[in-house]
Amino acid sequence: MGNGEIRVRGLAARAGGWSARHRWAAVGIWVLFVVLAMGAGSAAGRVDVKDSDQLSGETHTAARIIEDAGIDEPASETVLIQAKDGTLKATDAGFRAAVTEVVRAVRDTGRVTDVTSPYDTGTISRDGRSALVRFDMRGDADTAGERVEPVLKAVEGVQQDHEELRIAEIGGASMMKTFDDAFGDDFQKAELSAVPVALGILLIAFGALVAALLPVLLAITAIMATMGLMGVVSHVMPMSDTANSVMLLVGLAVGVDYCLFYLRREREERAAGRDARTALRIAAATSGRAIVVSGVTVCVAMAGMLFTGIAEFEAMGLASLMVVAVAMVGSVTVLPALLSLLGERVEKGRLPFLRRRSRRASGGSRFWSAVLDRVLARPVLSVLVATGALLAVAAPAVGMKTQNLTLDQEFGHSLPIVQTYDRVNEAFPGGSEPAEVVVKADDINAPEVKSALADFREQAISSGASRGPVEIKLHDAQDVALVYVPLVGGSDQDRAGASLDTLRDEVRPATLGKVDGVRAPISGQVAGSKDFNDQLVGSVLPVFAFVVAFAFLLMLLSFRSLTVALTSIVLNLLSVGAAYGILVAVFQHGWGASLVGAEGVGAIITWLPLFLFVILFGLSMDYHVFVVSRIREARLRGRSTPDAIRHGVVTTAGVVTSAAVIMVAVFAIFGTLSMQSMKQMGVGLAAAVLIDATIIRGVLLPAVMSLLGERNWYLPKWLHRLPDLTHDESPEAVTREARGGGGARDSRDDEGERVGV
Repeated sequence: MGNGEIRVRGLAARAGGWSARHRWAAVGIWVLFVVLAMGAGSAAGRVDVKDSDQLSGETHTAARIIEDAGIDEPASETVLIQAKDGTLKATDAGFRAAVTEVVRAVRDTGRVTDVTSPYDTGTISRDGRSALVRFDMRGDADTAGERVEPVLKAVEGVQQDHEELRIAEIGGASMMKTFDDAFGDDFQKAELSAVPVALGILLIAFGALVAALLPVLLAITAIMATMGLMGVVSHVMPMSDTANSVMLLVGLAVGVDYCLFYLRREREERAAGRDARTALRIAAATSGRAIVVSGVTVCVAMAGMLFTGIAEFEAMGLASLMVVAVAMVGSVTVLPALLSLLGERVEKGRLPFLRRRSRRASGGSRFWSAVLDRVLARPVLSVLVATGALLAVAAPAVGMKTQNLTLDQEFGHSLPIVQTYDRVNEAFPGGSEPAEVVVKADDINAPEVKSALADFREQAISSGASRGPVEIKLHDAQDVALVYVPLVGGSDQDRAGASLDTLRDEVRPATLGKVDGVRAPISGQVAGSKDFNDQLVGSVLPVFAFVVAFAFLLMLLSFRSLTVALTSIVLNLLSVGAAYGILVAVFQHGWGASLVGAEGVGAIITWLPLFLFVILFGLSMDYHVFVVSRIREARLRGRSTPDAIRHGVVTTAGVVTSAAVIMVAVFAIFGTLSMQSMKQMGVGLAAAVLIDATIIRGVLLPAVMSLLGERNWYLPKWLHRLPDLTHDESPEAVTREARGGGGARDSRDDEGERVGV
């Protein structure tokens, strides 16, 4: 594979060459694209995923029945009145007086409706020490948190008059307000701090302000354009706030990475004595090509989320795919144009104290040179130790348990509202998050339907699934009944899940299921968690198969090596497995959780494993493609495979380290958020990127390639008919062409494509 005919230009090289020659046009087109995308998105508006479309299984069916019936379920609130020392009972005069005052106080705010006393509804605990006053907020449930403050203050006022009792409010509106107050700024702070962190690390990496600003500015413009495109696309596939946050996270990561790869290569060639035009052409043909291969691979990985059948995942997948594609296009078009325009001015704003360091770094990493010496000296031992360590780290993942986190798991026990949640669940198991049975009939008031509803209420309690009270709300005009069933088990998801199964598999078939024309899907928090988990488990295999198969195919076509394609997949799977193991160890078992400001909550949030697989499998290809491309380039230039491995790893170590540090820092910011699910995502992503950039790329990859030797470039004869997407270009070939001669070659025009070496 050493000599032969090499294609001088591929898509990235042609795009970079055109942009460098028509630099003002390239910059203008990019700015126009960003402005038009933002304008189109603003004009179109964004359509968000409906609540009913975010659900699956029976919970989806129940939400659609309510939606089709035009029933606007209000935000329900509950006030817990509970004796502190156990001496007072609900039957005592003082207790009754407090209940009366709560009912009057909340009603007098004018913000609530349907206020019910526990003495009328029977919502008094078995020990007689606790009671619940229930009511609904007026107006739209989605904005109830903005109107609940006067009600909360009214309840606090009653509490001040009854120190012997605990009087506290909980419900959809009060939780919404509490979370907005306590955690609403978390995401905004994380998103705003991500850019300065990335810029600071780039300043250290490049030692110059202009060079550091370029990747950040390009990433930001890519994100801005994608936000506009999301508005347009949302009319076909609805988007969401979560998709927007994930898009920003991925866009910043890949946007900075791609520019970093390109800019570092251009500066490296300039340092090697190339003129500006030649350095740009080499960067376009080498790093530019690596960016295209990596970008397409990441897009394919993100597209895997479209196979889940879950609207929220589909939105995240499409948004991530778009921002990667936009960042990739920007990196191979407007970036070379900007570099051509700036010329030597890219070094403006140089930090004097970093000058010496940057000069040393241009010659390769001393640290990774030392590591590589030991790895290549004992490749078998290196493979065994590194693989053994990763498998040991991944081992806890075998016992991974996934579920939607309960309120106390998500936010801990420090918030007063979480303490109220715990007390309500203790006194009224399942009362804070009851199962909701949505009964749709041809005539909800038909005798057989009313009888079935009464039987369901009775058997729900007699079966042991609920301790009551079971509440039924009739919507006569829509022929719908909503049945609220507190599940035995409360916040214990396993016990509550067993109670749900009893309702679905035993109670419902024996009662409502016997009436013709009646539908009775069961929803609620526990049901939603179970249905969502089942949906994700069912989509794991197709998503994994799609991502792995297409990533393998892309690597095969891009490097024309069966060995490189196979090792790429195996190494990435090892990286993902290790990330899973760390997640389970820290967040499920609680090992070292305090070190990252977290706690062991006994489970991993349901959506995270599949999300992490797709994101990590895509992002890890950034480093892999970049490093292997440099190794293959060195091999094509006539170096031996061991020498090519050393050259490829050492020369890319600086840029891979810088890119990894940026990713780890950005992801770690999300690990500082208050919610456990966000901590899990941040820690999982940061750990995986760190493992990928060090153990995988610095130890395992060179050790495995060293052991394989020339078999790294093995491609069976029957695969030679595959399309050749390599489009490699050696620096020597570009230099000769730029100088207008030299060597045995078949020079063609600017769109011609071949040179013999």
